[in-house]
Amino acid sequence: MSLFLPKLSCKKDIDTVIKTVAEKVLVLRFGRDEDAVCMQLDEVLSKTSHDLSNMAAIYLVDAEKAPIYTRYFDISFIPSTVFFFNGQHMKVDYGSPDHTKFVGSFKTKQDFLDLIEVIYRGAMRGKLIVQSPIDPRNIPKYNLLYHDI
Repeated sequence: MSLFLPKLSCKKDIDTVIKTVAEKVLVLRFGRDEDAVCMQLDEVLSKTSHDLSNMAAIYLVDAEKAPIYTRYFDISFIPSTVFFFNGQHMKVDYGSPDHTKFVGSFKTKQDFLDLIEVIYRGAMRGKLIVQSPIDPRNIPKYNLLYHDI
C-alpha cells in the first residue's frame, strides 16, 4: 500500500516538506517498507489520505535513510509517526510518557481520522500539544527505557 503515498529519501527532502507544508497537519511515518506492522500502518494511511487531503499531508520516511531525524525523535520502535503543523512539531498526550510520536499502527482508520482532526483543530487554535481521542485500549503499549549518561 505504500506505493500510493509519497516517500522522502533524505534529510533535505524532509526539511523542505516540514518548511513548505502550510495550514495542514504534516504526517511523517518513519519505518521500513518491508516491515509487516509498517505495511498495516501504510494501508490505514493510504486509505485515509484522500479523506484527509484538506487537513493533512502524509509522507513515508525510511528510518534508515534519515538517521538524523531517527535520533532526534528517538525512534527506536518501528513504525513511529510524527506530526507537524506549519513547521512546528505537534505533540499528543496518549497517556504514555512519550508525547513526541505515535508508536505502532493505528487499529482502525477512524482512530487515525479522529487523531488528525484533533491535531488540526488544536493547531488552528495555537496549541502545541493535544489530548489523544483514541481509546487507550487501541494504543500500542511499549516500555521506554531511559539511559542515564
